[in-house]
Amino acid sequence: MKILLLLLSLLTFTLAKEIKIEILGSGGPEIDGRASTSYLLWVDNEAKLIVDMGSGSMLRFEESNAKIETLEAVVLTHLHIDHSVDLPAFVKAGYFSKRSAALDIIGPYANGSFPSIGEFLEGLFGKNGVYRYMQDVLTPQSDSFEIIPIEINSNAVITRKYEDFTLKLINVHHGSVPALGLAILVDGKKIVISGDTDDAEKHLEKLLQNADIFIAHHAIPEDANSFAKSLHMQPSTIAKIAQKANVKQILLTHRMNRTISKERETLKMMHRYYQGKIIFAKDKFIVSLSN
Repeated sequence: MKILLLLLSLLTFTLAKEIKIEILGSGGPEIDGRASTSYLLWVDNEAKLIVDMGSGSMLRFEESNAKIETLEAVVLTHLHIDHSVDLPAFVKAGYFSKRSAALDIIGPYANGSFPSIGEFLEGLFGKNGVYRYMQDVLTPQSDSFEIIPIEINSNAVITRKYEDFTLKLINVHHGSVPALGLAILVDGKKIVISGDTDDAEKHLEKLLQNADIFIAHHAIPEDANSFAKSLHMQPSTIAKIAQKANVKQILLTHRMNRTISKERETLKMMHRYYQGKIIFAKDKFIVSLSN
């Protein structure tokens, strides 16, 4: 019996997936020497999911030796420039890849100031889009591969399952900007990405419980003005919700010039509320979550 249990344990270990999350871009919308927001999920050394495609993310993707062919989905948490501008570059690069399978592009809903993800893709690649010469990518007859808009607009958690991972998505409050937060579930691990939000509606708490890593956007310092605080979480908010949810570690990214100068004080203050590990992200930083 002991030998059988040992063999089963070894088999489980052997079958465990190798899971990594790579920070392609750790910066914000300003000129700061880093790529803008973008994250890449690796499963068994294959790129499976991109979350956000800020400026510079295409170059970082290439530097990581990732392949467009292995991606299962893309999520754009919202449609600010520093989270979405490199999408056309990825799609164009796909024309020269071996990919033929359709690719889901998941994104938010529309309001008076922002398009839905479907309108966004139509505005880029549609009949009257700025890149209308590539309008075939919105059809199954694409010369490369079809991109399919998937709109999320829900104050409850929406689940989407893919071959190598499951996504949990929900609306989050980012001022007047339609925005999403998400959890990535893969092989018993949970990665939560806040997106840009002040968490005024407490929706991140629906995703965070027992997360292995909380990738939180650190765009403002604790003493930010009221407008900035209506868009982003203060460091104390990040720490408090992580502690309450029993998060194993926090990775602070979307770092901006206004926060970098105060990070020593920020870290000290956050540890008053959160006892786990806190890391400041850099471009191409990789966290391994393998068992």
